Formats: sequence, structure tokens, C-alpha cells
Amino acid sequence: MSAESVLRELKGRANSRKAIELQRFFKTGKGEYAEGDVFLGIVVPDTRKVARVYESLSLSELNKLMASPFHEARFCGLVILTNRFKKAKTAAETKSYYTFYIKALKKGQINNWDLIDVSAPTIGQFLLTEKGALATLRTMAKSKDLWVRRAAILFTFASLRIGDTKPTLEISKELLKDEHDLMHKAVGWALREVGKRNPTQLRDFLEQYGKRMSRTTLRYAIEKFPKKERKSWLEKTRKPN
Repeated sequence: MSAESVLRELKGRANSRKAIELQRFFKTGKGEYAEGDVFLGIVVPDTRKVARVYESLSLSELNKLMASPFHEARFCGLVILTNRFKKAKTAAETKSYYTFYIKALKKGQINNWDLIDVSAPTIGQFLLTEKGALATLRTMAKSKDLWVRRAAILFTFASLRIGDTKPTLEISKELLKDEHDLMHKAVGWALREVGKRNPTQLRDFLEQYGKRMSRTTLRYAIEKFPKKERKSWLEKTRKPN
């Protein structure tokens, strides 16, 4: 198995018309957040099918796949990585996958919201047993790199799955001043997940920080509340003109 064979499989499923649509949808134009990214035009289910076939790809070959200019190749690589992470049998193995992921993130290979969202909630499980995990997340949340910041909040979904809301609340607080719309949505999404597990904690957080949130973050956070309560939060947190 090789990165070259994966790319050959993916290119065989390419669709030039779909590629144009995806490049527009994922904001690859000049000055946009994914400027210059290149798409083959493959739907996600097809990319996942290829990933399943090549799940035993070595890390060295996976590294080559992550270096591809094609978005779907990197998406496929991340699906392979997360599937391997889930099946890891030793702490050393999970650490190697986490380390691989962080290196790819710092290289700018994980450079769009779908790439983060398909991988970070799983890879973030590594931090559940790591001392200083919250400090690591705080450092990531302060990064100048948009995708590192998005990974920080998505990493906390691993904690949410085991009922621990503290990391999500702490990192959400760190990111409230973030100016990027993709971060407003990500933080709101994370807070909504807190509310599903502990509505009281979300309401307490909103009481304290609601006026500091972007309206997008707030709307996402309260999405599962009753209509009357949503209206109340929108009114009480409205900033004066």
C-alpha cells in the first residue's frame, strides 16, 4: 500500500464540475480562508470508502498523503488516521498518532474546517489522560493560526463525550474575543453541546459571558433552548448602541 495508490484511487473518482462547486463552498478564492486549496471533486462517502481500503497505510506513506495539494487526499489521510487511532491498542500507539496529527496541523496540512471537524474530536481523546492538557489547549486557543484555534475547541469534544464540560467551557472562554466567523460558529457549537449535557452550566456561562459573545456564537449556543428562552437570551445580551 502506498500514498501513490491512494491518490490513483481518488483521482479515478474525480469530478471536475463538483471540484468547482467545492472550491467555491470551501472558500478557496483569493483572500478567503482556504485560498489556493485544490479539490478533485469527490463526495465524502466515496473518500471514506477509499480510506477503509487503505486503513493499514504506514505512517510514512500517510505523511506523503498529507503533503498532497489535493484536499480530498488530506481528508482521506485524516480518516485513515482517526480510524487507526480508534483501534490503537497501546498508549504509545495513540501518542504516535497524536504527534503525527499535531505535526500535520503545524505544517498547514489540516487547513479547513471539514478537515478539523472530521479528526479533532477523535484525536483529542489523547489529551484526556495527559497532565497539562488544559494548558496545551489554552496555548492552542491563543495561536495566530485559525486552524490550530479551531482544533483547540474541537479537541474538547472528547471530554464532552465522557461528561466533562470543563475543558469546553474554559477554551470557549479563551476564544470569546476571536474575530473569525468560523470560530464564532465552532464555539457556539461547542457550547450547545455543553447545554445538551448540562443546561444549567450553559445558562450560568451565558449569564457571565453572554454579552461578550458574538451574536453568531450566542445563536448557536442557545439553539436547543425553547423559543421563548432563546428570545429572552437574545434580548438580555444585546449590546447597547
